[in-house]
Amino acid sequence: MNSGFQNLSAMEYPGRILIIGRAGGQGEPVIIYAIPGRSPSRQARRLEWKEDGVWVQPTDEKTIREGNVDLLVYPAMLYFPGGVAVSNGKQTSDVRRALEGKPDPLKALSSTLASWEYEPDAPIFTPRISGCLVPGPSAALGLIRRGAEGEVLRSFHKIPLAPGKGKMITTYQGANRDPLLSFAGAPAEVEIEGGDAAGIAEAVYQALRPRSPEKDYRVAVSCLVARDIAGNAYEVSIINRHERN
Repeated sequence: MNSGFQNLSAMEYPGRILIIGRAGGQGEPVIIYAIPGRSPSRQARRLEWKEDGVWVQPTDEKTIREGNVDLLVYPAMLYFPGGVAVSNGKQTSDVRRALEGKPDPLKALSSTLASWEYEPDAPIFTPRISGCLVPGPSAALGLIRRGAEGEVLRSFHKIPLAPGKGKMITTYQGANRDPLLSFAGAPAEVEIEGGDAAGIAEAVYQALRPRSPEKDYRVAVSCLVARDIAGNAYEVSIINRHERN
C-alpha cells in the first residue's frame, strides 16, 4: 500500500474524499475523488467517465429513488482546456463555469461558493467539499459545513503543488458513529507516490480497505492526472468496487 495515505487508512469512515496535489518526482498535478457509503442508496453508485469529466451514476435505480437524487447523482469532476473542477455535489458545475476566465483558483472557488450551503440531509448536514485546478503553481480546496448553531461556515485554502505532496479534505472526521462529525480545520497532508492515474487510484482504494470485511464501505475511487491542462490532456482512472467483485 502507498504509505502516503496512512492517515486515510486510520479513518474508519471518512465519507467522501478529495485530494489535490502533485505526483512524485517531476510529476503532474493530481486530483483524487473517492466515495465510500454506508447505506444501500449510498452504495448503489458508481463513477463513470464521460467526455467532460467523471460523473456519479446509480447502479440501482430503485434504491436511488429512495434517497435524495440531487445528493447522490452529480458531476464529481468536470474538465476542459484550462482547468478542472471537482466536488461532492451539484456545485461542481458552478466551479467549472468560474474557471473559464482562468482566474486565481482560490478566488474562483471562494467567490463561486459564497452562496452555497451544506447539504440538507438532516441530521448529518454533510459538508460540501470542493476544489479546482488551473495551470500554475497552486490549486484550491474549500469546505462548507454547518456550525453548532446551524450557521454556515466556509473555509478556503490555497494548495501549493509541491512534487510528491497533496492536501486532503473529507466530509467527516473519520469515526464511524451517528451522527457523523463534519470535517473541520485545515486540509490534511498526504504523500502521492508514483505518477500514473491507475496506480494512485489503486493506492487510495487499498488505503480504504477495512479491518473487517463486513465494514467495507468502499464504493468508488477516481484519479485524474493533468498531463497538459491548457491542452485538455487528462489521464483518468476509475475503480468501482462492484465491478471488481
